Amino acid sequence: MVKVRDLGLGFNSDEIVLFKYCSGSCHRARSNYDLTLGTLLRQQLIAPGPQERVLSHPCCRPTRYEAVSFMDVQNTWQTVEKLSAAECSCIG
Repeated sequence: MVKVRDLGLGFNSDEIVLFKYCSGSCHRARSNYDLTLGTLLRQQLIAPGPQERVLSHPCCRPTRYEAVSFMDVQNTWQTVEKLSAAECSCIG
């Protein structure tokens, strides 16, 4: 549960909404790509650039989203599409 104004989307509202998100590890879904990339990174045969973060495992990410509706401080209904996670899966 978070305040709408804390979402960082520029809406001025005192409403509290349910923001669902994905978390967790995906080690069981690792592909040959993931295993090879992990080995190459550990052996320092490849190195990410100074601003890069290379992940050698799939990420738990939303695969389906749902809209969230709320009332702003001007008593106008607002709807933000694809805001909250409805389903999650290992991607990558």
